This record gives sequence, structure tokens and C-alpha cells, in this order.
Amino acid sequence: MYQEVKKVSDLRVGVAVIDTGIFRHNDFDNRIVAFADFVNQKINAYDDSGHGTHVSGIIAGSGKASRGKYRGVAPKSAIIAVKVLDKRGNGRVENVIAGLDWVLRMKKIYNIRIVNISFGTTSKKDKDMEKTLIAKVEQLWDAGIVIVVAAGNSGPERNSVTTPGNSKKVITVGSFDDSSYRINGPIRYYSGRGPIGEAVIKPEVVVTGANIVACSNHQNSYSIKSGTSMSAPIVSGAVARLLEIHPDLTPDDVKNRLKKFCVKIDIPENQQGWGMLDVAGFAGGK
Repeated sequence: MYQEVKKVSDLRVGVAVIDTGIFRHNDFDNRIVAFADFVNQKINAYDDSGHGTHVSGIIAGSGKASRGKYRGVAPKSAIIAVKVLDKRGNGRVENVIAGLDWVLRMKKIYNIRIVNISFGTTSKKDKDMEKTLIAKVEQLWDAGIVIVVAAGNSGPERNSVTTPGNSKKVITVGSFDDSSYRINGPIRYYSGRGPIGEAVIKPEVVVTGANIVACSNHQNSYSIKSGTSMSAPIVSGAVARLLEIHPDLTPDDVKNRLKKFCVKIDIPENQQGWGMLDVAGFAGGK
């Protein structure tokens, strides 16, 4: 089901990208250290969608194919790609949970410090499965792994953050530039809004999510995508940069630091949470 490449140096932060897989783009150098496929059970890394590769490029692309123009936030980090979504971006919650269980087992081998989840479920039919997914991401958080989740693109109504971004523990990321024109229609604001139950602030933080250029699933090529799926990996990359400097920080430490480096901006309160993240300041380690 999965391929283990090598053990990650304790000096290299491992980021697990739970998504559609990964294409071996030149911008990833030799930093794709493991691949696990819970959809088609293939051994070698692949991405039949391109979404997971784009997300991984935002986090860790070196920019080699673009001469540094399209560089990820944390280009020194190691990538652990976990495929739980098919070529259409659809998946089963059971596979997501199995992928997260695998990440937990492989935590020490690959020095997995961060999990990026750039998708969510809006189905309210199976409350038990939703609770199981939330419990699983919180188990990883308690085990010392920072969980970064997209707020989802089901906004702008209140309580539109998708699962597992509605977990109280994880870091949920929205987009502050979440507008797109429909053909012959009004602007649609998509970023998931809080609050969630018991008036818990969600998302905690917002960054850009519009027209992000990153690696595609074709060699030396890039694609442009928008959405909170693109916002979450910006924060995951910033966390990876921070943990390179301060590896002893716990997930709670990281979350507390996030709040200190957010600035309120002119968007609805229930969209921005603590505000827009100063990525450079947060990741600078001072």
C-alpha cells in the first residue's frame, strides 16, 4: 500500500499532505520521502488530480523549474504524501481516517510534525463518522503533530466551516480574498465561516487563497488554483519554517504563537478569526 523511501533527518521537518497524492515534480528534489495510497493501493507516487501536488508545492516546492519564481513557503521540508482522494477530489471518510492512522504510526520514522488537510466534508448525514474524524485529528494533535485544515469553500453563511476544520483543537485556515465572479452573476464569497458550536472562533487565521501558482502534475509545469485549499498549505509551510528553528514547540505552542502574529483586517469578524497572519513574522522564530 505504501512506499517507504528513507528516514528523515531530525533536522528536516516532515509535512504529511493528506490529499490526492503527489507527482514527482523537479521542485520536490529528493524530499518526497514516503507515499501511501489508500485509494488504489499503488506503490509508486502519483497524482491523478493535481490537487495534492499543487498543495505540496505551496508548502515545499523549491522553485527550481521556475528559477525560484514559484517557490514554496518551506522548501527545505520533507513531504509525506498520503493519497485519500481520487482523481475527482472525492474520497471516503474511512480512507481519511486510515491515512491519519498511518501518519501516526510513521510519525517518528519520518519526523512528521505537521499534517495538512486541504479538504473537508459538509455531509451532516453521518454524525458518528464526523465525530470519528474529528476525534482522529485531535488524537494526532495530542500526539504532537500540528494539524492545519482548510476552512472549506462552503461560505459565507455562519457555521459553514467543513469537517474536520470544525475541531476546536486544530488550526483552521480561511481565505481573506475569497471572491470569484460567476458568469453573468454576482460575486460569490466562498471561505467557510464560523463560529462553530459554543461560539468557538473559526477559522483562527486567514491568508491569501486567490490565484496561487504552484507545482502541477506535469514535469516543470505550474498551475493556478484558488480556494481555502491553497490557504491552508501557506500556514503549514509557515509552521514548518518555525519548527525548523524551534523543534521543541508543541502544537499548542504553535497555535498560541499564531494568535500573536495575526492582524485584524477589513473583512467580516466571523471570516477572519484572529485576523490575517503575518507569515514572515510568525515563521521568523523571534
